[in-house]
Amino acid sequence: MRPFNIESTAGLLAQQLQTKIDGKTKPLGALGQLEGLAQQIGLIQRTESPQLTAPQMLVFAGDHGAAKAGVSAYPQDVTWQMVENFLAGGAAINVFTRTHGLPLAVVDCGVAHEFGAREGLINAKIGNGTQNYLETPAMSTAQCAQAVENGVALVARYVKAGSNVIGLGEMGIGNTASATLITHCITGQPLDACTGRGTGLDDAGLSRKQQLLGVAVARTGKLDDPWRVLQEFGGFEIATMVGVILAAAEKRMVVLIDGFVVGAAALMACALYPAVRDFCVYCHQSVEPGHRYQLAAMRAEPLLDLGMRLGEGTGVALAWPLVKAAVAFLNDMASFASAGVSEKS
Repeated sequence: MRPFNIESTAGLLAQQLQTKIDGKTKPLGALGQLEGLAQQIGLIQRTESPQLTAPQMLVFAGDHGAAKAGVSAYPQDVTWQMVENFLAGGAAINVFTRTHGLPLAVVDCGVAHEFGAREGLINAKIGNGTQNYLETPAMSTAQCAQAVENGVALVARYVKAGSNVIGLGEMGIGNTASATLITHCITGQPLDACTGRGTGLDDAGLSRKQQLLGVAVARTGKLDDPWRVLQEFGGFEIATMVGVILAAAEKRMVVLIDGFVVGAAALMACALYPAVRDFCVYCHQSVEPGHRYQLAAMRAEPLLDLGMRLGEGTGVALAWPLVKAAVAFLNDMASFASAGVSEKS
């Protein structure tokens, strides 16, 4: 994998931004998390007057070989059927992005289906799904590297179009199992504690999922190299998102992170380059149990906690108005001086 040049956003500008925030016509800290978010975006863009330009929401889709072994409540065909639903505009992410005026595209990273050229669909296919990680690595070293580079190329495409904000969502039957394995390996938390019901497993299904993921971990033994973890257990959509996050941080973009599966890609990116966390806005807290371990490892405070676990980038779309509001108050809200309002003595 090529190296990435990702610099921390820490610096003197933090105090300048804080002074600007504190000078607004409000009590100190009265806007809570929005104040920290405004400062973060200013630090990312290295300015006291940040702007959000040409935002882009992407949903990354891929299939997982282990899905056929029973790690999900749904058949693998649901992946391509849901991609068709996205393209037809009928899914939750379509509704929420339309509601908030957020452009949306779907990226085929490795769905076991041929869609042909379609409006709103980007072809970044590595193959028709990964291998079954219960028996063999999910992807080869070359496939993993290509998926990451596909993510880098996507970022270059949107940066060229003037974008400085990118939102990430996903779709892939079996990908919560993949995210669980990544979370376990990177955080060191117990596998069973990281394992949730995904698309709605009952108690018996959850027990089977835990058993199967235990088989996968036993096959590899303890893994210390994040790239090896990604190759062994990742999905093509997760690896592509890792590339997007790394490249977007390198380009000093605001990176909007969804829930558990996108969180696994962010966790991986942060394990490789810790400064990545400076560029990530964590949009919501998923009810998937492993997500809290991801957030703790990345020292992240999500914007929303609505009891959601849908994926698709729905948390990003719902948090987008808060991101815009943070920048708007920083730029447009009057200061005590400009409004002629007396400050606290």
